[in-house]
Amino acid sequence: MRVLGIESSCDETGIALYDTEQGLLSHALYSQIELHAEYGGVVPELASRDHIRKTLPLIEEVLMKAGLTQQDIDAVAYTAGPGLVGALLVGAAIGRSMAWALNVPALAINHMEGHLLSPLLEDNPPAFPFVSLLVSGGHTLLVDVKGVGEYTVLGESIDDAVGEAFDKTAKMLGLGYPGGPILAILAEKGIADKYTFPRPMMNRPGLDFSFSGLKTFTMNTWLNSEQTEQDKADIALAFQTAAVETLTLKCKRAMVQTGHHTLVVAGGVSANLALRTRLDGMPNMTVYYPRQAFCSDNGAMIAFAGAMRQKALVPSDKPPTFSARPRWPLNELSPP
Repeated sequence: MRVLGIESSCDETGIALYDTEQGLLSHALYSQIELHAEYGGVVPELASRDHIRKTLPLIEEVLMKAGLTQQDIDAVAYTAGPGLVGALLVGAAIGRSMAWALNVPALAINHMEGHLLSPLLEDNPPAFPFVSLLVSGGHTLLVDVKGVGEYTVLGESIDDAVGEAFDKTAKMLGLGYPGGPILAILAEKGIADKYTFPRPMMNRPGLDFSFSGLKTFTMNTWLNSEQTEQDKADIALAFQTAAVETLTLKCKRAMVQTGHHTLVVAGGVSANLALRTRLDGMPNMTVYYPRQAFCSDNGAMIAFAGAMRQKALVPSDKPPTFSARPRWPLNELSPP
């Protein structure tokens, strides 16, 4: 079964073709970073318009790379949420229309489920059950994963997601967009222990996160410094260290709570090398990540999630309508 995946939840247009027997056949990604850099962040209307321009050409590119035609597609999976509603509607409209024209199933996929399952695309995938740390620009979640669609949210951010905190902190320091990766590079020039930042919510029980206070502490530290380039690097390192240690300690708690020994880390922040180093150093557990190209939003994870769900679905006679959900909690999903 060949599934076409369409990802358009924010500022990246991702298309992929996944075969349940042969694996990932081809994929393509277009990033809108240059488009939004002028504004220091994503402009939803511009993002939607760019998805309209790029989605169909990328579908043609992916099919050409795989040496296939639209008639070889057995199902179309698209991101239905969470995300920017206008951007989601572009992918949903195109995905539903293609599925209707080809008379194949259309699969509405949760964006975070796509991230959660993305490490299963690798040659040595993790086995269920496991704990998943989902760290993206808009979400920070710890999830107990027993199987596809069998998710229990153990903890989440009560304010800023960690990726959002990285980006906002980078903006405070006058770095470019997207700020998270730039801040991580700058942190490599910082002097360790020059500043000590708080580890938020570590003295409270539970597995929820809060990064808003850490962001404010960073801003106050920067404003009270001499604001040299070295100060900027030192503060970037102190912020990153505090965020990474918070994530690591919460993961350790989640592993003890669930009794699992496998941790899966996915989402844009999973590419952070400092985070990977800390997690890989934790004893008595095995950590899995998606490849670097699949840490950020991509079509492969949507195609794969669609394929996993379609394998267990009964054919439906529901009318070809669609919707997009800007907010779609992961724990509302059910097994296929």
